[in-house]
Amino acid sequence: MNPYEGKCHCGAVGFEYGTEMPPAAWSIRACQCSFCRAHAGLSTSDPGGTLTFLEGASLRRYRFGQRTADFLLCSNCGVYIGAAIAGPRGRFGIINVRAITPMPADIVAATLMSYDGESVEERVARRQARWTPMP
Repeated sequence: MNPYEGKCHCGAVGFEYGTEMPPAAWSIRACQCSFCRAHAGLSTSDPGGTLTFLEGASLRRYRFGQRTADFLLCSNCGVYIGAAIAGPRGRFGIINVRAITPMPADIVAATLMSYDGESVEERVARRQARWTPMP
C-alpha cells in the first residue's frame, strides 16, 4: 500500500490515505455542487485502499443538502480535507487531493461530476461502493 499524507494549511487536521494505485491512475473528480466549487475540491478514493482522518480539536464537520456525509474542514484555516460517511456497511471517505503534501506531480485531470437528482439511497449506495474504507 502506497501511503499519502494530507493536511490543512495550518497542519491542525489531516489524513493518511493508502492505495496500490499510482496517482496517474486515480479517478479525480471535481464535484459541481456549490460547496465543492467554493472550496476548489478535487476528490479521489479507492475502494481497495485505506483512509484515516487525523482528527484534532480544530476538525469541524459540516452537513448540507441531503445530510448524508460529514464534510471535514479545519476551523483554524478553513481548508476542506475530505468527507466521510457511516452506515450499515461501515465507514467510508474521500480525500481532497489538493490537501496531499506534497501533491503528486502525475495526477490526471479532473472529471467534472454532478450528483444532482440522486436520492438519498442512491447517494449512500454510490459512496459505499466507490469511497475508501475507513477503519
